[in-house]
Amino acid sequence: MHTAKPGIIIGRGGKGVDDLRAEIEKIAGGKMVHVNVQEIRNPEIDAQLVAESIAQQIEKRISYKRASKQAVLRSMRMGAKGIRIRVAGRLGGSEMARVDGDKSGKVPLHTLRADIDYGFTEASTTYGNIGVKVWIYRGDILPGARRAEPSEEEIMAARRPRRPRGERSERGERSDRGGRGGRSGGGRGGRGGGERRS
Repeated sequence: MHTAKPGIIIGRGGKGVDDLRAEIEKIAGGKMVHVNVQEIRNPEIDAQLVAESIAQQIEKRISYKRASKQAVLRSMRMGAKGIRIRVAGRLGGSEMARVDGDKSGKVPLHTLRADIDYGFTEASTTYGNIGVKVWIYRGDILPGARRAEPSEEEIMAARRPRRPRGERSERGERSDRGGRGGRSGGGRGGRGGGERRS
């Protein structure tokens, strides 16, 4: 069993695993079952977990746009080379169903050696189900070599340093951009930008 939060499944003193094993044995008809819990190191670049996370947020009435945008940012920060999210259904409770999505980086679906993870789930809302599909591109698998998980250094290098809030960009103020108003000749009023001619 692969999980992002093994502590919740294992429980105190392994009680959760024992309960889970007993439930599975009951379903399997008394056969002996061995449960092995493995942690997923980077849940942000696992497509199924990202899709389930977005679906849970939609069920909690969080905007689908906000949920998908945050998922894209988190995945790219954790070292994904590209991510594409597709949300379909009665988005925002609208009468007409539609499809919306968000993407960042590249997702080469036609490249055979590309390591692309795919996840799909549905969010059950009061106005119907909303489908969530996620594709995450994690790099290429070269022939004869297995895809290695990104190291801590690669993940840290992929993260961009954040600029403090309130700091203006280096583009300059509005006045030196040109364009609107003033005596530059633009705007309404035919010749000369609306000046009266006597």
